[in-house]
Parts: sequence; C-alpha cells; structure tokens
Amino acid sequence: MMRIGLFLLTNIAVLVVFSIVFSILSSAFGLGSVHGAGGLNYISLAVMCLLYGMIGSIISLFLSKWMAKKSTGTVVIETPSNGTEQWLIDTVAKQAQMVGIGMPEVGIFDNPQPNAFATGWNKNQALVAVSTGLLHTMTAEEVEAVLAHEIGHVANGDMVTLALIQGVVNAFVMFFARIIGSFVDKAVFRNESDSPGIGYFVTSIVMDILLGILASAIVMWFSRLREYRADEMGARLAGRDNMIAALNALRPSDAAPDQMPESMKAFAISSGQSQSFSMANLFRSHPTLDDRIASLQKLPN
Repeated sequence: MMRIGLFLLTNIAVLVVFSIVFSILSSAFGLGSVHGAGGLNYISLAVMCLLYGMIGSIISLFLSKWMAKKSTGTVVIETPSNGTEQWLIDTVAKQAQMVGIGMPEVGIFDNPQPNAFATGWNKNQALVAVSTGLLHTMTAEEVEAVLAHEIGHVANGDMVTLALIQGVVNAFVMFFARIIGSFVDKAVFRNESDSPGIGYFVTSIVMDILLGILASAIVMWFSRLREYRADEMGARLAGRDNMIAALNALRPSDAAPDQMPESMKAFAISSGQSQSFSMANLFRSHPTLDDRIASLQKLPN
C-alpha cells in the first residue's frame, strides 16, 4: 500500500505543478492551445511535452531520498550504537572526503540479500544505505568496496543525470507520439476537424507505449554505463581486487528472497544478473555481474 501511495503522491504532484507552470507560460508567451485552427500547435506541444517530462523527473529526483527511506525501511544512523555502525560512518566519511563531496547520510535497511544503494538530488546531501544481508555476508574489505561504488554514484552525479535523461526521453516520446497520432487521425481516419478525433487518441496511446519501450532501452543503456563508472570508482577508492570480490559476493542466493522494491532496483548495486548478455538485458538497469567483473579485470591492479 505504501508503494501505491507514493506512486499516486508523485503523480498528483506532477499534475499540479505541470498545470500551474504550463498555465503561467501559456499566458506569458501566448502559446495558445495544443490543438488549434489547422491542427497541432507544435510549439505548444513541444513546451507541454518538455514540461511534463522534466517536471515528473525533477519531482521524483527531489523526493528520491525520502521515497527510498520509506520504500526500503532504511534507518539512518544518527548516533552509532555499535562498532559496525561507527565503522560505516567513518568509512563513508573518509571516501566522501577523498572525492570531494559532502558527507552523505548513512543508513541500514533490512534485506537478507547483500545489496546497497545511493540516492539524493544533490551530491552534497545524498544517502548511502547498505542491507543487513550485506553486512552479515561480506568481509570488511568487500563492504568498503561496495560503499566506494555508491560514493562513486554520488560523486559522478548519476542520480541527477539519470533523472534529466529520463525527462528528456519522456518529452520526446510524448511529442512524437502525438505528431504520429495527428497524422494517422487525418490521413487514415479522415478527421477534417481542427479538434483531435478517436484516431489521434488511440494512436497516441499506442505510440506512447511503443516509443516508450524504445526510450527505456536508451535510459537503461545509460544506467548500465553508470554502473561500470561506479565500479571503477570503487576500484580506485577500495582496490580493484576488493571491488571484484564484492561483486562476486553479490551473486544472489536461493537461501533468502531479495526484498529490494522494484522502484529501487535501478539504484541498487546489484539486480542479481550474473548470466551472459542477451537481448533482454537491453532493458535492464545493470550489466551482468560477469561483465562488470571482466571490465574491472582490465584495469591496472
């Protein structure tokens, strides 16, 4: 229920902000309606699509840390209560200083599988969290490498860049889906009215889905690329062999289910892929663990 609530909250916020901003811009610049005399108003359509795509991504970005805490049940370490928590704080502080970013919040979430994630709209106000399974199954050197990987995401600004790419891609999908919809409405359904007909709406929905699938492949390509870059940062901060050992330790176990929410898997260090590359991997947020290890092995020791 919480995930559904968060999803609805985000979409309501997007619609409210979009309506206000588009109304202000339309009045200020005289953009007019998207559908007017002669058919589509391409300038208004472009502004509408860009606003809707970017506002959704930006709101999700600003809510990302709060949503991550809620969806995973992450408990932020305010005052370390044991040696492990103190070590986590000290290690993250050391790594953050090495790459020149502000000290992130450090948290722990309950998940029997080893995993970790980083999120936040600002590299100086981020969150780095590790699972209980990771702390129970990995050595200190491996955990340090995982933390360095997550610090790499923060230092590289991956959360912001991914949000911007998602927003731009969403805008392109909306824009071209409606252009195609308008063409089909007039050429196939013979709609001679200035107002859009059933052909426009049906075709736009279908093209939103088809172009959205294509667009997701682009976003996932960048997501995989950022994992390689974060692995390299992990190797630089904690040692190549430790980073390789950490990735090997991330291979999923059948002993316990992975409880990482679907909405957070793109931000986690592992989605559990260890098999060879296949067509399905074009739509996965992470490279296979085997490919990531092979990439690290090419780096100098």
